[in-house]
Amino acid sequence: MNRSLGLMTALGAILVLGGLVGLVYTGVATLTSMILFGWLLLIGGLVGLVQSLQMRGSNFFWLGVVVAALNIAAGVVVIRHPDGTAEALTMFAALLFLTGGVFRLVGSVVVRGPQFGLTLVQGAFGLLIGVLILAEWPGSSLYVIGCFFSLALLFDGLGLIAMGIAGRRIVSLVSGVEDSEAPKPPESPTA
Repeated sequence: MNRSLGLMTALGAILVLGGLVGLVYTGVATLTSMILFGWLLLIGGLVGLVQSLQMRGSNFFWLGVVVAALNIAAGVVVIRHPDGTAEALTMFAALLFLTGGVFRLVGSVVVRGPQFGLTLVQGAFGLLIGVLILAEWPGSSLYVIGCFFSLALLFDGLGLIAMGIAGRRIVSLVSGVEDSEAPKPPESPTA
């Protein structure tokens, strides 16, 4: 168990390092994430096509073939044009931030629930991020996706490190309790 938790901590450290490097080189992180995304689509499409061909007699054969073909086509487009894909995804992310921010702002004012202030701040923050991304678009597409990807790596890595360290502490506490509760062997009388 300690070995597995140590590996989890090591993986977390690698992810943190990757996240920090990605935050320094956001343009490279953006292109890398787009190419990785394209390859995942392509491989997923090929696997889906093979699976669909194995289920030729089922009712969902053609649906599986169409979905697999769309994944393969999207993967090829993303791999061949990672810059354009980054621009499109950045625009999509900006629009999501804008609409999410507007809905949170309006919802917080209309409902005025117990989390009014927090929801209002979240809405304003989402709206601000969306406006800032759109104000610099398409130039912002060079760093926005890479920044999000790097932050995800960083926080996932920190989470794995925290779980690994906490898990090791729990294991050491439990093993310490088990050792103290274990029956001691009887002492042999000395003559």
